[in-house]
Amino acid sequence: MAKRVLIVDDDELLRRSLAFNLEQAGYKVNTAANAEDGLDILKLATPDLVLLDISLPGMDGLDALRLFKEQYKLPVIFLTARRRELDEVVGLELGADDYVTKPFDVDVLLARIKAVLRRVINPPIPSAEQSVLVVGDLEIDADAHSVRVAGKPVDLAPREFDLLYTLASEPKRVITVENLITRVWGAEYIGQPQVVYVHIRWLREKIEQSPNHPERILTVRGKGYKLEPQEAG
Repeated sequence: MAKRVLIVDDDELLRRSLAFNLEQAGYKVNTAANAEDGLDILKLATPDLVLLDISLPGMDGLDALRLFKEQYKLPVIFLTARRRELDEVVGLELGADDYVTKPFDVDVLLARIKAVLRRVINPPIPSAEQSVLVVGDLEIDADAHSVRVAGKPVDLAPREFDLLYTLASEPKRVITVENLITRVWGAEYIGQPQVVYVHIRWLREKIEQSPNHPERILTVRGKGYKLEPQEAG
């Protein structure tokens, strides 16, 4: 069955172009010029994924994301014209599933859509004995999608959680950037190491006492990253 994508963007030309290309790729498409119309549309035809512009008239994309994610549990890919806007999203920790910076190549966007839908439909399922990972004072419960550091809960976005789980599954072992991309993001992201660098920074800000002098997630220059266990003090 064809997957349905909802495009929410106030650029009419972009909406038409994206809708045409997505329909050619086999998707069913609905479009909206603002978040309010998009929310009305999804009540009539629930999408499998939302392409959401950040800068919208009326309700902006950041507020819309909260509703799409928290109320409707939909995967969202942000369409952003400026990297500054992406930083704002990061600061608010709203947890978009992905982002694409305008102007973008349609083939790149199609690959990102496939990757996000694949993760939603077939999420990585850890084996029973690995559903809870304990590495020093770090505890990761895959079933509950929860993380505790030194007994304190830490709220992570989905991709941050997957990245930390991957590192924690092989503590003290260096995992290359390419390996992390393949395991956490998918082969579509090979050649884009910046996604790993950015998410490592976000993780450090949440689980390290001093993000600029990390003791848990260590960089091994020229190779990758490793998770170093920290015992409870």
